[in-house]
Amino acid sequence: MAPPVRYCIPGERLCNLEEGSPGSGTYTRHGYIFSSLAGCLTKSSENGALPVISVMRETDSQLLPNVGAIVTCKVSSINSRFAKVHILYVGSTPLKNSFRGTIRKEDVRATEKDKVEIYKSFRPGDIVLAKVISLGDAQSHYLLTTAENELGVVVAHSESGVQMVPISWCEMQCPKTHTKEFRKVARVQPEFLQT
Repeated sequence: MAPPVRYCIPGERLCNLEEGSPGSGTYTRHGYIFSSLAGCLTKSSENGALPVISVMRETDSQLLPNVGAIVTCKVSSINSRFAKVHILYVGSTPLKNSFRGTIRKEDVRATEKDKVEIYKSFRPGDIVLAKVISLGDAQSHYLLTTAENELGVVVAHSESGVQMVPISWCEMQCPKTHTKEFRKVARVQPEFLQT
């Protein structure tokens, strides 16, 4: 069984210099080894020498969506005023934790904003490319827009569970049943297409 992982914080005394030698993420003072950063404590010894005490930080720090970033999100719910989404990717980088976002009715498209109907633009489960327009705060979500030709629904499934194909900027069709459904379709740029 692997030993339990010990986490430490900056300034925490780890051991004295007789028990080990300082490694990365540590410093010495008054005969003791201290942690210089927050992370996991590791001890490695070679050929019976004193173990090297080091502190390793988690390598993949959390990426956050920022204003102007293109994000990939999944629609979780819709109502007449907005669509709620979970942000899964920032650019092409997957997020460790998804963030919540909102696409308001007036941010769906650039023209004829007053004629937009959310249920004709998105459905729960759709995968959408959007741009962050506001960061929000602890109570609110990221505000997103799809008001560009390159932004909108990229993957949608019909009621029969089949992935639909875009046939215009506002419609997708099920290849199995040939039924058409309204969506705010993204014109996906060639560099985003997987070959």
